[in-house]
Amino acid sequence: MVIKVFLASSSGSTAIKKKQQDVLGFLEALKVDYAPLDIACNEDNRMWMRENVPVEKKPTNGIPLPPQIFNEESYCGDYETFFDAKEDNAVYAFLGLPPPPGSKEAKEAYLLENGPVENGTIVNGTDDAEDEENLEAEEENIDDDTLKAPVKEEEAQEEVEDEEAKGEDDQPVSEEEEELRQLEQEEEDE
Repeated sequence: MVIKVFLASSSGSTAIKKKQQDVLGFLEALKVDYAPLDIACNEDNRMWMRENVPVEKKPTNGIPLPPQIFNEESYCGDYETFFDAKEDNAVYAFLGLPPPPGSKEAKEAYLLENGPVENGTIVNGTDDAEDEENLEAEEENIDDDTLKAPVKEEEAQEEVEDEEAKGEDDQPVSEEEEELRQLEQEEEDE
């Protein structure tokens, strides 16, 4: 299956150029095979894209703007739907491709098909109440150190700040500095 990305090589819109670059860069990073098809230089590409974008996905003027993404003949979406899929870690599903083994998307798809896994065994047939209980149990079993770590860091920072403040007050001072502090204190009191 080849992903077709319809582009405009000579677009005057920087927004369209950025969207096209975003789509192509992300597909390249995922090592997805795709074919960039230019609608600016090839009238056949332009007509094919316009005819195959579903009516409900076309803008109000009826002319879809690039980039438009297809999996062979099947419409995937435009930049906005691609971006949403990217944010949801669902790009492979958006493209109609199987996710690579070990990817987050593959793990989520496996869980949807097979249910949760406990101790290497697939657990099927749990209802929503059981799922909530399992989730609560997992949350309770979180290592206490992971919960305490941010608190410990905050306490350590407070101690450092306290030490710095004490250090300023506890340093040996000359008699002149001590008299100056006393005078300043008396002025504040008045």
